[in-house]
Amino acid sequence: MTRVQDSAVARGPGGAPAAPADFFRYAEAIGAEIVDLKFCDLLGTWQHCSFAVDEWDESTFVDGVGFDGSSIRGWQDIHLSDMVAIPDASTTVTDPFFEKPTVSVIADVRDTLSSELYDRDPRYIARRAEQYMKATGIADTCNIGPEPEFFVFDEVRFEQNQHRGMYEIDSVEGAWNTARFEEPNLGYKPSYKGGYFPVSPTDTYGDLRTRMALEMKKVGIRVEAHHHEVATGGQCEIDMRFAPLAEMGDHFMWFKYIIRNVAMRAGKTVTFMPKPVFEDNGSGMHTHFSLSKDGRPLFDGDGYGGLSEVGLYSIGGILKHAPALIAFTNPTTNSYRRLVPGFEAPVNLAFSSRNRSAAVRIPMYSGKPEAKRLEFRCPDAVCNGYLAFSAMLMAALDGIQNKIDPGKPLDRNIYEMTPADLVDVPSTPATLSDAMDALEQDHDFLTMGDTFSAGMIAAWIEYKRENEINALRSRPHPYEFFLYYDS
Repeated sequence: MTRVQDSAVARGPGGAPAAPADFFRYAEAIGAEIVDLKFCDLLGTWQHCSFAVDEWDESTFVDGVGFDGSSIRGWQDIHLSDMVAIPDASTTVTDPFFEKPTVSVIADVRDTLSSELYDRDPRYIARRAEQYMKATGIADTCNIGPEPEFFVFDEVRFEQNQHRGMYEIDSVEGAWNTARFEEPNLGYKPSYKGGYFPVSPTDTYGDLRTRMALEMKKVGIRVEAHHHEVATGGQCEIDMRFAPLAEMGDHFMWFKYIIRNVAMRAGKTVTFMPKPVFEDNGSGMHTHFSLSKDGRPLFDGDGYGGLSEVGLYSIGGILKHAPALIAFTNPTTNSYRRLVPGFEAPVNLAFSSRNRSAAVRIPMYSGKPEAKRLEFRCPDAVCNGYLAFSAMLMAALDGIQNKIDPGKPLDRNIYEMTPADLVDVPSTPATLSDAMDALEQDHDFLTMGDTFSAGMIAAWIEYKRENEINALRSRPHPYEFFLYYDS
């Protein structure tokens, strides 16, 4: 993902892999004495360690640097803790958030015991998914175009202990602050569900989003658009241009890193939590998905919504495996506060052209063959992009290989349909626990080509059950005091 224009270190997606020598020339060119090494943990959070550039040489890009894998969530036991991070020179870029010039590289992770790339490294799984796709002969490129939504808050406070459980958020844009004494309160605050596309002064974050987008451009991310989103309280969206799956996984990590740090510079805080505001729209990540081979788009055709058989079978695979797939695309207990009926969140496992209440939508903005794609509307941006995008691809490939019929499209207004009308339309899992159960029962499609290992899937389920599902189940909820304290 190196995005440098100097001819000595010129790089770009689809260019020849950068040599380690390019890394050192680039570091010298920008005056960097420090290199920041980043890798992604199982849950989708970057970990990092900084090194003196002059302590590295070209062998570092082969031998890597050691770290304690037992301290990384969901990875090694303490008696198998030694792991190696191998810097990928092709990801060389300037980190924009250090005081001194700092060159950044993303690392792959190797297990010292087997000397193989680590099967719980999300970045490795994304590359394995692409390799499997090519091995099937179906496609050679899977393009992913996510639309992550997030909230910009002015303050957040939370606590959870034996005698208190609370959270409080605040935003200068919050509809709840129309009567707050602000010296002066000017009243320009988006109403509940009234935040979609307002101009300034109601949208106060246009300049902040532009600063975020320009920082993304510096590291090679193409931003197509940004805007205010539906909810009050500073909900925003920035859309990246599509890119091949593994590359988009890298982009998505930079995306979240940049947004949080630009917000921090402005004295703001960002959350990608799907549902931080009660009774308003949550934050999703509608994800556009397409396949091509030898430069030819595979989803364009004369079937429903202008799709080919390959496109329709892809939908069939995604809908069939959706309950298990959602264990990766919607991986938190909070995700299921958003996936509830009554909002725009797509809880109906059906497909449609233009209908935004269906889980899979066929965008109809353009008639160009290369623009034909699917939009999976369930995911949220708390997910680990490497894993979520890879799971989507594996579900679609299974649909193509087994010619899975997606059924009839759902072109009616779901909010006007009765329960009897919807009796044959399956729904998304109601809880994270339900999604983990579905993944436990249906994961063979993920293990094809050794893309997701059985051990990695088991570790994911175990971590989510022990550290999130059971942890939340054992704690009183603040609303329970309203319901039951005087019962």
